[in-house]
Amino acid sequence: MTGNARSAALPKLPPAYRLVALETVGSTNDEALRLAAEGAEDGTLVWAREQTGGRGRQGRSWSSPPGNLYLSLVLRPDSAPAEAAQLGFVAGLALGEAIGSVAPPLIEVTYKWPNDLLLNGRKAAGILLESRSGPDGTLECLILGVGANVEHFPEDTGFPATSLHFEGATEVGVVALLEAFGRHFMSWANRWLDDGFAPVRRAWLNHAHGLGEEIEVRLPRETLKGTFKDLDARGVLVLELPDGTLREISAGDVYFGD
Repeated sequence: MTGNARSAALPKLPPAYRLVALETVGSTNDEALRLAAEGAEDGTLVWAREQTGGRGRQGRSWSSPPGNLYLSLVLRPDSAPAEAAQLGFVAGLALGEAIGSVAPPLIEVTYKWPNDLLLNGRKAAGILLESRSGPDGTLECLILGVGANVEHFPEDTGFPATSLHFEGATEVGVVALLEAFGRHFMSWANRWLDDGFAPVRRAWLNHAHGLGEEIEVRLPRETLKGTFKDLDARGVLVLELPDGTLREISAGDVYFGD
Protein backbone atom coordinates (compact mmCIF):
# COMPACT_ATOMS: atom_id res chain seq x y z
CA MET A 1 0.00 0.00 0.00
CA THR A 2 1.25 3.50 -0.72
CA GLY A 3 0.18 6.95 0.35
CA ASN A 4 1.18 10.04 -1.60
CA ALA A 5 4.81 9.14 -2.37
CA ARG A 6 5.95 8.82 -5.94
CA SER A 7 5.40 5.21 -6.97
CA ALA A 8 8.40 5.19 -9.35
CA ALA A 9 10.90 5.05 -6.51
CA LEU A 10 9.15 2.83 -4.00
CA PRO A 11 11.37 0.37 -2.15
CA LYS A 12 11.11 -3.37 -2.71
CA LEU A 13 10.49 -4.92 0.69
CA PRO A 14 9.86 -8.52 1.81
CA PRO A 15 6.15 -9.44 1.72
CA ALA A 16 5.97 -9.46 5.53
CA TYR A 17 5.90 -5.65 5.44
CA ARG A 18 2.92 -3.48 4.57
CA LEU A 19 4.34 -0.25 3.19
CA VAL A 20 2.69 3.12 3.76
CA ALA A 21 4.77 5.59 1.72
CA LEU A 22 4.34 9.34 2.17
CA GLU A 23 6.03 12.39 0.71
CA THR A 24 5.72 14.32 3.96
CA VAL A 25 4.23 13.77 7.41
CA GLY A 26 4.41 15.39 10.80
CA SER A 27 5.97 12.33 12.42
CA THR A 28 6.16 8.76 11.12
CA ASN A 29 5.81 7.54 14.73
CA ASP A 30 2.60 9.52 15.18
CA GLU A 31 1.23 8.19 11.91
CA ALA A 32 2.16 4.62 12.88
CA LEU A 33 0.50 5.06 16.28
CA ARG A 34 -2.64 6.33 14.55
CA LEU A 35 -2.69 3.38 12.17
CA ALA A 36 -2.04 0.94 15.03
CA ALA A 37 -5.01 2.34 16.93
CA GLU A 38 -7.09 1.64 13.82
CA GLY A 39 -5.91 -1.97 13.79
CA ALA A 40 -2.86 -1.85 11.52
CA GLU A 41 -1.18 -5.23 11.45
CA ASP A 42 2.27 -6.22 12.62
CA GLY A 43 4.81 -5.21 9.99
CA THR A 44 3.08 -2.04 8.83
CA LEU A 45 5.92 0.29 7.83
CA VAL A 46 5.36 4.03 7.54
CA TRP A 47 8.04 5.71 5.41
CA ALA A 48 8.20 9.43 4.67
CA ARG A 49 10.66 11.41 2.60
CA GLU A 50 10.30 14.36 5.01
CA GLN A 51 9.00 14.96 8.54
CA THR A 52 7.77 18.36 9.67
CA GLY A 53 7.60 17.37 13.34
CA GLY A 54 10.12 14.58 13.76
CA ARG A 55 11.21 13.79 17.29
CA GLY A 56 13.79 11.73 19.12
CA ARG A 57 14.13 10.42 22.65
CA GLN A 58 12.77 12.48 25.55
CA GLY A 59 10.75 14.67 23.19
CA ARG A 60 13.76 16.19 21.45
CA SER A 61 13.19 17.46 17.92
CA TRP A 62 14.73 15.44 15.08
CA SER A 63 15.83 17.42 12.03
CA SER A 64 14.05 15.77 9.10
CA PRO A 65 14.77 17.36 5.71
CA PRO A 66 14.29 15.40 2.47
CA GLY A 67 17.25 13.16 1.68
CA ASN A 68 17.40 11.17 4.93
CA LEU A 69 15.62 7.98 6.04
CA TYR A 70 12.54 8.26 8.27
CA LEU A 71 10.45 5.19 9.04
CA SER A 72 8.28 3.71 11.76
CA LEU A 73 7.26 0.08 12.15
CA VAL A 74 4.09 -1.17 13.82
CA LEU A 75 5.06 -4.25 15.83
CA ARG A 76 2.85 -6.47 17.94
CA PRO A 77 5.25 -8.77 19.81
CA ASP A 78 3.78 -11.29 22.21
CA SER A 79 5.93 -10.14 25.11
CA ALA A 80 6.02 -7.83 28.10
CA PRO A 81 6.84 -4.15 27.41
CA ALA A 82 10.29 -4.39 29.04
CA GLU A 83 11.22 -7.38 26.91
CA ALA A 84 9.83 -5.80 23.75
CA ALA A 85 12.17 -2.84 24.32
CA GLN A 86 15.00 -5.18 23.28
CA LEU A 87 13.76 -4.66 19.73
CA GLY A 88 15.57 -1.32 19.86
CA PHE A 89 18.86 -3.24 19.91
CA VAL A 90 17.52 -5.53 17.16
CA ALA A 91 16.79 -2.48 15.01
CA GLY A 92 20.23 -1.02 15.75
CA LEU A 93 21.95 -4.18 14.57
CA ALA A 94 19.74 -4.34 11.49
CA LEU A 95 20.54 -0.75 10.56
CA GLY A 96 24.24 -1.27 11.21
CA GLU A 97 24.35 -4.32 8.97
CA ALA A 98 22.24 -2.54 6.36
CA ILE A 99 24.75 0.30 6.25
CA GLY A 100 27.59 -2.21 6.10
CA SER A 101 25.99 -3.85 3.07
CA VAL A 102 25.62 -0.63 1.05
CA ALA A 103 28.46 1.63 2.27
CA PRO A 104 32.24 1.48 1.74
CA PRO A 105 34.10 -0.77 4.22
CA LEU A 106 36.22 2.08 5.61
CA ILE A 107 33.22 3.48 7.52
CA GLU A 108 33.26 2.21 11.12
CA VAL A 109 29.80 1.46 12.49
CA THR A 110 29.41 1.37 16.27
CA TYR A 111 26.45 1.39 18.65
CA LYS A 112 25.93 4.03 21.32
CA TRP A 113 23.73 2.95 24.20
CA PRO A 114 20.81 2.83 24.26
CA ASN A 115 19.55 3.32 20.70
CA ASP A 116 21.98 5.37 18.58
CA LEU A 117 24.25 4.39 15.72
CA LEU A 118 27.59 6.08 15.08
CA LEU A 119 29.66 6.36 11.92
CA ASN A 120 33.34 6.95 12.65
CA GLY A 121 32.36 8.05 16.15
CA ARG A 122 29.68 10.56 15.16
CA LYS A 123 25.93 10.07 15.47
CA ALA A 124 24.20 9.18 12.22
CA ALA A 125 21.01 7.46 13.34
CA GLY A 126 18.65 7.08 16.25
CA ILE A 127 15.85 4.73 17.21
CA LEU A 128 12.73 5.75 19.11
CA LEU A 129 10.47 3.18 20.76
CA GLU A 130 6.92 4.05 21.82
CA SER A 131 4.40 1.55 23.12
CA ARG A 132 0.72 1.30 23.92
CA SER A 133 -0.50 -1.05 26.62
CA GLY A 134 -3.98 -2.27 27.47
CA PRO A 135 -5.79 -1.77 30.80
CA ASP A 136 -4.29 -5.03 32.09
CA GLY A 137 -0.75 -3.89 31.27
CA THR A 138 -0.28 -6.17 28.28
CA LEU A 139 1.46 -4.71 25.25
CA GLU A 140 -0.94 -3.77 22.47
CA CYS A 141 1.64 -2.42 20.04
CA LEU A 142 5.19 -1.18 19.82
CA ILE A 143 6.14 1.58 17.41
CA LEU A 144 9.77 1.41 16.33
CA GLY A 145 10.94 4.65 14.74
CA VAL A 146 14.20 4.94 12.81
CA GLY A 147 15.88 8.12 11.62
CA ALA A 148 19.12 7.86 9.66
CA ASN A 149 21.19 10.69 8.19
CA VAL A 150 21.88 9.81 4.57
CA GLU A 151 22.50 13.18 2.88
CA HIS A 152 22.17 15.72 5.70
CA PHE A 153 22.98 16.08 9.39
CA PRO A 154 22.40 18.83 11.95
CA GLU A 155 25.46 20.77 13.08
CA ASP A 156 24.12 22.26 16.33
CA THR A 157 23.84 19.05 18.38
CA GLY A 158 25.13 18.16 21.83
CA PHE A 159 26.73 15.00 20.45
CA PRO A 160 28.63 15.37 17.14
CA ALA A 161 26.56 14.23 14.15
CA THR A 162 27.33 13.07 10.63
CA SER A 163 25.73 11.47 7.58
CA LEU A 164 26.52 8.63 5.22
CA HIS A 165 27.37 11.03 2.41
CA PHE A 166 29.64 13.14 4.64
CA GLU A 167 31.55 10.00 5.63
CA GLY A 168 32.13 9.09 2.00
CA ALA A 169 29.17 6.84 1.16
CA THR A 170 27.92 9.27 -1.48
CA GLU A 171 26.40 6.55 -3.65
CA VAL A 172 24.01 5.33 -0.95
CA GLY A 173 20.40 6.42 -1.41
CA VAL A 174 17.44 6.35 0.94
CA VAL A 175 15.56 3.63 -0.95
CA ALA A 176 18.55 1.28 -1.02
CA LEU A 177 19.14 1.77 2.71
CA LEU A 178 15.47 1.16 3.48
CA GLU A 179 15.45 -2.04 1.43
CA ALA A 180 18.58 -3.29 3.20
CA PHE A 181 17.17 -2.40 6.62
CA GLY A 182 13.97 -4.29 5.85
CA ARG A 183 15.90 -7.46 5.06
CA HIS A 184 18.26 -7.28 8.03
CA PHE A 185 15.52 -6.35 10.51
CA MET A 186 13.51 -9.42 9.51
CA SER A 187 16.56 -11.62 10.00
CA TRP A 188 17.45 -10.23 13.44
CA ALA A 189 13.84 -10.06 14.64
CA ASN A 190 13.36 -13.72 13.77
CA ARG A 191 16.55 -14.61 15.61
CA TRP A 192 15.36 -12.64 18.64
CA LEU A 193 12.05 -14.51 18.56
CA ASP A 194 13.77 -17.89 18.25
CA ASP A 195 16.81 -17.47 20.50
CA GLY A 196 16.02 -14.54 22.78
CA PHE A 197 18.18 -11.52 23.56
CA ALA A 198 21.50 -13.35 24.08
CA PRO A 199 22.72 -13.37 20.43
CA VAL A 200 21.51 -9.79 19.97
CA ARG A 201 23.42 -8.71 23.08
CA ARG A 202 26.63 -10.44 21.91
CA ALA A 203 26.50 -8.88 18.46
CA TRP A 204 25.73 -5.43 19.88
CA LEU A 205 28.58 -5.63 22.40
CA ASN A 206 31.01 -6.60 19.64
CA HIS A 207 30.57 -3.08 18.21
CA ALA A 208 29.58 -1.13 21.34
CA HIS A 209 31.05 2.37 21.43
CA GLY A 210 33.00 3.06 24.62
CA LEU A 211 32.81 -0.41 26.15
CA GLY A 212 35.44 -0.68 28.88
CA GLU A 213 36.10 3.06 28.75
CA GLU A 214 35.29 6.00 30.99
CA ILE A 215 31.88 7.51 30.20
CA GLU A 216 29.50 10.08 31.59
CA VAL A 217 25.81 9.19 32.02
CA ARG A 218 23.42 12.09 32.39
CA LEU A 219 20.23 11.27 34.25
CA PRO A 220 17.30 13.60 35.03
CA ARG A 221 18.53 14.31 38.56
CA GLU A 222 22.22 13.41 38.52
CA THR A 223 25.27 12.87 36.34
CA LEU A 224 27.40 9.77 36.86
CA LYS A 225 30.94 9.05 35.73
CA GLY A 226 32.45 5.59 35.57
CA THR A 227 33.46 2.71 33.33
CA PHE A 228 31.05 1.25 30.76
CA LYS A 229 31.34 -2.29 32.15
CA ASP A 230 28.67 -4.31 30.36
CA LEU A 231 25.22 -4.64 28.87
CA ASP A 232 23.18 -7.02 30.99
CA ALA A 233 20.76 -9.71 29.83
CA ARG A 234 17.90 -7.18 29.76
CA GLY A 235 19.68 -4.46 27.80
CA VAL A 236 20.53 -2.36 30.86
CA LEU A 237 23.87 -0.51 30.93
CA VAL A 238 26.16 -1.58 33.77
CA LEU A 239 28.32 1.29 35.01
CA GLU A 240 31.25 0.74 37.36
CA LEU A 241 31.62 3.78 39.62
CA PRO A 242 35.05 5.01 40.80
CA ASP A 243 34.59 3.24 44.16
CA GLY A 244 34.06 -0.09 42.40
CA THR A 245 30.32 -0.40 42.91
CA LEU A 246 28.12 -1.27 39.96
CA ARG A 247 25.17 0.85 38.95
CA GLU A 248 22.46 -0.35 36.56
CA ILE A 249 21.18 2.33 34.17
CA SER A 250 17.94 1.65 32.32
CA ALA A 251 17.65 5.08 30.68
CA GLY A 252 19.99 8.02 30.26
CA ASP A 253 22.26 9.96 27.89
CA VAL A 254 25.82 8.71 27.45
CA TYR A 255 28.81 10.93 26.64
CA PHE A 256 32.43 9.97 26.02
CA GLY A 257 35.74 11.61 26.76
CA ASP A 258 37.53 13.61 24.10
